[in-house]
Amino acid sequence: MDATKKLWIGLGTLLVVSFAVLLWAGTEIFRSAPPIPERVVAEDGRELYTRADIERGRQVWQSMGGMQLGSIWGHGGYVAPDWSADWLHREAIAILDSWAPTAGAPTYRELPAEQQGLLRARLESLIRANTFDPRSKVITVPNVRAEAMATVAAHYVSLFGNDPQTATLREAYAMKNNTVPDADHREALTAFFWWTAWGAGTERPGSTGESIAPEQAGVTPQRVTYTNNWPSEPLIGNRPPPSLWVWSAFSVLFLIAGIALLGWHHARTRDEDEPALPATDPLATLRITPSMRATAKYFWVVLALFLLQILLGAITAHYQVEGQVAYGYELSEILPYSITRTWHTQLAVLWIAVAWLATGLYIAPAMSGHEPKFQRLGVNFLFFSLLIIVVGSFTGQWLAVMQKLGLEHNFWFGHQGWEYADMGRFWQWYLFIGLLLWLVLVGRALWPVLRGPKTETRTVVGLLFLSTVCIGLFFASALMWNEHTHISEVEYWRWWLVHLWVEGFFEVFAAAVMALIFVKLGLVGPKSATTAVMFATIIFMSGGVLGTLHHLYFVGTPTAVVALGASFSALEVVPLAYLGFEAYHTYRMGKATPWMERYRWPILFFIAVSFWNLVGAGLFGFLINPPLSLYYMQGLNLTPLHGHTALFGVYGMLGIALVLFCLRGLRGQMRWNTKALKTAFWCLNIGLALMALLTLLPLGTMQLLAAIEHGYYYARSAEFMQKPIVEMLVWMRVPGDVIFSVGAISLAWFVLRLWVSPKPAEVAGATDGHDLHHR
Repeated sequence: MDATKKLWIGLGTLLVVSFAVLLWAGTEIFRSAPPIPERVVAEDGRELYTRADIERGRQVWQSMGGMQLGSIWGHGGYVAPDWSADWLHREAIAILDSWAPTAGAPTYRELPAEQQGLLRARLESLIRANTFDPRSKVITVPNVRAEAMATVAAHYVSLFGNDPQTATLREAYAMKNNTVPDADHREALTAFFWWTAWGAGTERPGSTGESIAPEQAGVTPQRVTYTNNWPSEPLIGNRPPPSLWVWSAFSVLFLIAGIALLGWHHARTRDEDEPALPATDPLATLRITPSMRATAKYFWVVLALFLLQILLGAITAHYQVEGQVAYGYELSEILPYSITRTWHTQLAVLWIAVAWLATGLYIAPAMSGHEPKFQRLGVNFLFFSLLIIVVGSFTGQWLAVMQKLGLEHNFWFGHQGWEYADMGRFWQWYLFIGLLLWLVLVGRALWPVLRGPKTETRTVVGLLFLSTVCIGLFFASALMWNEHTHISEVEYWRWWLVHLWVEGFFEVFAAAVMALIFVKLGLVGPKSATTAVMFATIIFMSGGVLGTLHHLYFVGTPTAVVALGASFSALEVVPLAYLGFEAYHTYRMGKATPWMERYRWPILFFIAVSFWNLVGAGLFGFLINPPLSLYYMQGLNLTPLHGHTALFGVYGMLGIALVLFCLRGLRGQMRWNTKALKTAFWCLNIGLALMALLTLLPLGTMQLLAAIEHGYYYARSAEFMQKPIVEMLVWMRVPGDVIFSVGAISLAWFVLRLWVSPKPAEVAGATDGHDLHHR
């Protein structure tokens, strides 16, 4: 059995086992999720909420932007509070204040420390007690808690309306006035927020944070809530359970062991053999087919979406300091924060995905030399379908957030409220069908290679095709929930989409495309490329599939699933520790022969991918991945620190590199003036670094210290986020954002000049500072 076949068997076995465990973990999450009651009643018999109220409230929450305005269980936006933590803290304070007069003070905060401690112990027993009756599906709450719930509900009814008493808070949260104009909808919204807080503060039946019996330990076991004691809330005894400490420590051990094993493998299998380099560029004579030429408009759309994303990002960031206005203009009345953030995050995925989809459509005929019948028609039809999806879904989201669409139409055509999966279900189905068409277009162009005689490159082409299949099919995970599916189940499938679809199979696709490009250029031998891609896929997927679970620690997840997520998310970082070797190897290929000077800037963007993979996905990713770290950091600015540096730094840079390689073929018969590319490269990298180091890292660190010392509520509160130093750190984003924007505009200017003012080819070998591509 040859080595390639062994790798295929190993990859297949790994995927079967990993997905089997991932599906089992899903069943455990569904089983352990906090129940939705049919009724919530007070001890005196008053009905407080019904299941219909909670479900209706969730619909309202989704229609106003959902996770794009504040967060639920830590998932979502960062300016407004986490509504689960906010409600839990406000309800706790309301109960304590109602008890304070009997202890000798008007409010809880005015009591002596000893009295406060007694009341906190009493409160902890009241809040954490699970009074859900599984037979009647009724939650019964003490009368004192019912009164506190009414107090907090009144606050939210005021906040989401147009009450002048909460106007200052609305501005601090970057909420438009009358975010939810209908009074009945605001009342229903409070039911949903209360239920998410109830799940975060109520102990899960039969669960414990201890690994030994209480009689053996000699102590009372610490029991855990449905959300594993998240958020940190000292008033009710919400603190990290022992299991989070244990599995965080083990995740570090797994990381060290994985790096050691991969280092041993690298030393054992290192191969310095290099192929004989061709004298001229093998791609210089590449025949550009009609369908390949039709992909050019995709790259124009990529740049347009990229520039629009940057503009919306600037608006979204500015809301953090001016609340409802932009330099005195009431922008929130037209483009509320929740819609600008929706479009900003969605465009981040869309422009990168379009770049990669266009690369697939371009590279398939280039690799096979086969132009299927009606291929160009399919490429054009898919292009216009993507435009319809972007315009249609964005329009529906705006109508939803402005409360003009109606709850009955929101799920299908408006705003689903789930970060990175915001578009209405109709548009998701449309995109899924479009991805299937893309799969067919790429597959039929590659088919002659796949079914033809066995060649050294067929394995890499096969892996490229399989990654195309997975990209097309795994978007179906966005279709696995409906309008009233339990949040824990939605979160499980949503991270299949975000983690496996975007971070998983696109990664394999990119590795295969890069390998094929370097093989075609004659810089890497087919056998070495095949082995490298297969091995890299196995290493990534060994941690990547089950690493999905690290996003799900606090959504109703049992301890066993937390353990799996902690262990395998650590392994995700292992291959990133050796990206320096990959970057150096890529740099050497860029210097291997004089004609490679034409590919200098695409090569440098590939090197930037390696750098940001190590820093953004590796260092900043592992910073928040262990359970104990994420317990305090989830939903703080250390999360977007990882998100920005990994999403753009890795996938965005890679998308730009692939675009440049494709443009080299599409507009290759001309001289390339790369001054604008040089500006784009350095500005994009420097701007991203400044954004991370001047704002996101220091602000996230300050929030982390506040969450550890005072509780999660305080780290996300208006009191903390309106501090002068926080406002200063937000303004510190301006230098990085400006430099980054200059880079994006320079990139667009470079591409524009390729079409508007192309320069003719010069003689072969003339590469004096210019990137040339000759006939």
